[in-house]
Amino acid sequence: MLLEQMRERNISKETVENILAKPDQIAAHENLTVFQHLEKTDKTLFIIRVFVNMRKSPNVVVTVYRTSKISKYYENKI
Repeated sequence: MLLEQMRERNISKETVENILAKPDQIAAHENLTVFQHLEKTDKTLFIIRVFVNMRKSPNVVVTVYRTSKISKYYENKI
């Protein structure tokens, strides 16, 4: 299911792994940890958000998505 979401949202497994290894920012959301990365295309700045349940062993990626609502989710806004 998660891989299907990622495919539909055009976010590769490699992208998620890179964000988890070196996020631009880590935030909290309910009981999840959110690893965030800013991504710039030719026209738009996006944030990719990877939600991880850190209480599970091993940790479980719950969902991942891209949004242009940077001011809503990213601290120290640009």
